[in-house]
Amino acid sequence: MTIVTRFPPSPTGFMHIGTARTGLFNWLYAKHHKGKMRFRIEDTDRARHSEAAVDAIINGLKWLEIDWDGEIISQYACGPRHTEIAHELVKRGEAYYCYCSPEELEVMRESAKTEGRLSFYDRRWRDSKATPPAGVKPVIRIKAPLSGEVIVNDKVQGEVKLNAEQLDDFIILRSDGVPTYMLAVVVDDHDMGVTHVIRGDDHFNNTFRQNIIYKAMNWTIPVYAHLPLILGPDGAKLSKRHGATSVEEYRDMGYLPEAMRNYLLRLCWSHGDDEIISTEQAIEWFDFDGIGKSPARFDFDKLNFINAHYMKLADNKRLVDLSMNILKLSGHPYSPNTEKYLLSAMDELKTRAKNLAALIEDARIYWITGEISMDEKALANYDEAGKAIVKKIAEALKTLTSFDVATIETTCKSIAESEGVKLGKVMMPLRAALTGSTSSPSLFHAIEILGQEEVLKRIQN
Repeated sequence: MTIVTRFPPSPTGFMHIGTARTGLFNWLYAKHHKGKMRFRIEDTDRARHSEAAVDAIINGLKWLEIDWDGEIISQYACGPRHTEIAHELVKRGEAYYCYCSPEELEVMRESAKTEGRLSFYDRRWRDSKATPPAGVKPVIRIKAPLSGEVIVNDKVQGEVKLNAEQLDDFIILRSDGVPTYMLAVVVDDHDMGVTHVIRGDDHFNNTFRQNIIYKAMNWTIPVYAHLPLILGPDGAKLSKRHGATSVEEYRDMGYLPEAMRNYLLRLCWSHGDDEIISTEQAIEWFDFDGIGKSPARFDFDKLNFINAHYMKLADNKRLVDLSMNILKLSGHPYSPNTEKYLLSAMDELKTRAKNLAALIEDARIYWITGEISMDEKALANYDEAGKAIVKKIAEALKTLTSFDVATIETTCKSIAESEGVKLGKVMMPLRAALTGSTSSPSLFHAIEILGQEEVLKRIQN
């Protein structure tokens, strides 16, 4: 049997971290078993549907370097097939037409609330022989089991039981002819040959209901694996107040896709004590046994640690290209030589930053252009005494015929000795003059990379 998983997001907004993890787990499970992962857009909610959201989901998967098999399926486009199955279920005696008015349903709802019942619909049309009222468009309801227990054997949560009395005869086709999500999911999964459904455990209650449709159609029920939720660091549901929650935000902050895959993998899945897990290892090792039942907490420090690891391994030219994209998005003016400078400095820069946004900020000395504005701390170092030292440095640097790290360092140390001060008293005002701040990568190395002409021009400005 070929394993077939599926990734079925709803295009109503950005691609949430939890959605990305679901996609990753489906992809890894399929890859591990040399199977397939299908991609379906669950776009039946036309009021909330957004093509921009569809693009964001597709781009998010591509950025994470997660591919899929076959064409992208639109659930909305499969509507006629869903409707066909709804009527087929009626023919089989597994579903029925319900003609209840909104007013009748409201009375039932209030009665159930008063009596403390979970299911409010009284099934009055389930086996009714009454003549349907004229002019009323019915809904189609499934016939749920009336007694006993329904059981789901889940690969993560284990055996889960539900009293059948908690299930209602839910609607599978609305009175306007629109299929419900509950029906559409089952029909699509069956038609796409899905063998394994891997999704968040917030869908677990749907599973009991969807299995009713599978059984009514004599279709094979897929294997289920319901993943624990992702919580914020404080144990509350992950939300904007905790920080970035979408894949796009992490991409724009300069996290690497391989780091994001590694981190998402560790959100409720483990392989011994391993933290750094390559994609090749993840495909080899991934299975349901490694998934825990407890919710995972999003740990920003751990993400930064993992991303820093992958940045150190990354190709310098690739990091420069990605850094330039972030710099362009920032809107800051930058030197035409920025790319060249960054490439020369990347061996050092990539060991200092947790993500590319931080790298760009750290690398300010390589991209600032025009008149340099100083922050408050830099100005404090660039007082009259500091200016005098920088002037002497400029005069000394101007005479150098060899402009390398060793010569630059020797020159600055010589000026410090002649002034009777420690080297820091020379370097701090120089750093302020060249960067407008009090922090930068190794200044001697940076001065060599910038070159004699650029350094003297900045000091002059």
